Amino acid sequence: MILVDSCGWLEFLTDGPLADEYALFFEDPEQIVTPTIVLYEVTKKIQREKSKDKAQAVAAQMVRTTVVDLDAQIALLAADISLQRNIPMADAIVYATAQARDCQVATSDRHFLNLPQVLFMKGQT
Repeated sequence: MILVDSCGWLEFLTDGPLADEYALFFEDPEQIVTPTIVLYEVTKKIQREKSKDKAQAVAAQMVRTTVVDLDAQIALLAADISLQRNIPMADAIVYATAQARDCQVATSDRHFLNLPQVLFMKGQT
């Protein structure tokens, strides 16, 4: 299992510069862990920049993955991570979800740079 961060979804969906690096993670959607905050971030951005119809199509693709709700355990872990690592709330929730599900995070978001269990893609978003 792999957790693809919001930036990875957006790179892949918009054929961004790192789309090829992320593409291999999307070969089997059942192996992707998607925190609900990633579902929110990605669909919001697609709806704002493209259309509501496109955002709904993306959401349909995303819910074929293993969607993980933000529960009390993940929220408390995220709060600790945010304080210890000095990373923003959404990124802390993503990282806490990966820890709770014992998987790696695929990302190009610099907030995750040098964190354990992170596969950092070469570019930046």
